[in-house]
Amino acid sequence: MVNTVPRPLVQWLWPFIGCFSAANWHHVQVLVAGAVLCPGRRTVAGALRVMGLEQAAGFAIYHRVLSTARWSARRVARVLLHLLVSALVPHGPVVIALDDTIERRWGKRIAMRGIYRDPVRSSHGHFVKVSGLRWLCVMLLAPVPWAGAVWALPFLSVLAPSERATQSQGRRHKPLTDWARQALLQTARWLPGRTVIAVADSSFSAIELLRAVAAHLTVITRLRLDAGLYEPAPARTARTLGRPRVKGARLPTLNERLVDPATVWQRVTLRGWYGQSERRLDLASGTAIWRHPGRQVAIRWVLVRDGEGEKPPQAFLSTDPAADPLAILGWFVQRWRVEIDQP
Repeated sequence: MVNTVPRPLVQWLWPFIGCFSAANWHHVQVLVAGAVLCPGRRTVAGALRVMGLEQAAGFAIYHRVLSTARWSARRVARVLLHLLVSALVPHGPVVIALDDTIERRWGKRIAMRGIYRDPVRSSHGHFVKVSGLRWLCVMLLAPVPWAGAVWALPFLSVLAPSERATQSQGRRHKPLTDWARQALLQTARWLPGRTVIAVADSSFSAIELLRAVAAHLTVITRLRLDAGLYEPAPARTARTLGRPRVKGARLPTLNERLVDPATVWQRVTLRGWYGQSERRLDLASGTAIWRHPGRQVAIRWVLVRDGEGEKPPQAFLSTDPAADPLAILGWFVQRWRVEIDQP
């Protein structure tokens, strides 16, 4: 059985041996080799067929690896992350991307199946529903030397079911941002001593999420142009009476800064803006407290205006107020590799 697996692949899989029992380890090697070689859909039956084991006695054992066998997917994700980081990002900040995707599935026996908005076929004026499983994926954004580009390499996936699906199973529902908080904090714990920067789309631009992870890693995401921004609360003195203030003076919104002639703009050139090799942009930046009643987080905001006038103005934020504005944009545009690399 083991002899059917190419030796180079066995050597590559060796760091994962501690994640599985001795009995399961042999079956895992066969399934991984079959998944690599299998044309079309990567099912267990397809993997066995390409390995010449579709008629082998006890073929059902291979199906049990993904159903009833006991092994730690989180431990596998940790080993995979360390291998990717050591090979592709041995120095400097580790940039990861966070995104959710829908696995289109139908069937009454799929317990956590839910109904979601189809991000591919929907538009601003057209809403399309899709049935399936929602997965939250964490990917390493790493420059691949021989490819000449940044690739999004998944290492951790978390099932994030809908509220209706969890309630039908008698479980407590957790919103997507709660799953994101756990995934980001787990990744930061796996990389002690390294600077971790997470980039995400506007679905994860939530004050509760940003505030919960800001002490452990930096998050870069989009910011609404009408977000409520404030100065930090003034320091309390001996003459201050009453309750301490939680915010300072209200700052202009980013919409107001766009039309304010006093706004100071900086002309920069950025690579990879909407797929362009280079793009001239005007940016303005500053620090503020992003606040909603009862919630707040310190951020650096970056307001971007397309120098060619083809794209509408956009705003981004970083939970590291000391971050360089141009570096924030450079990290965020790497997130677009997630959309390109998806099948």
